[in-house]
Amino acid sequence: MQIRISWPSGQLTATLDDTPTAKALLEALPISASANTWGEEIYFDTGVSVALEDDARQVVDPGTVAFWTEGDALALPYGPTPISRGGESRLASPCNVLGSFDGDPRLLATVHDGDPIRVELA
Repeated sequence: MQIRISWPSGQLTATLDDTPTAKALLEALPISASANTWGEEIYFDTGVSVALEDDARQVVDPGTVAFWTEGDALALPYGPTPISRGGESRLASPCNVLGSFDGDPRLLATVHDGDPIRVELA
């Protein structure tokens, strides 16, 4: 399952795993939101509400597509956040892991706080 995330200065595709959260997200597409930045992470509201899955993680690889259940938001880290230790990507709290980006997640550095962002099927 592939999604496309686009913003004014770029876009990336991501491949999602077959998880309950990924299915809930796909059913809600397309989604338009306003981007928030937190260190080297982009996050935004999806309007989707799901439970924390058993394999939720707080430290993930850059380029992971994660779902922050406490904020009903996609969390897209591409590097360290303000609470990271070293170069890790540490999310605000444990998140459901949905998949990963197909291209270079560093492209997310071109997303600015408040940018319109869209998620749709690729």
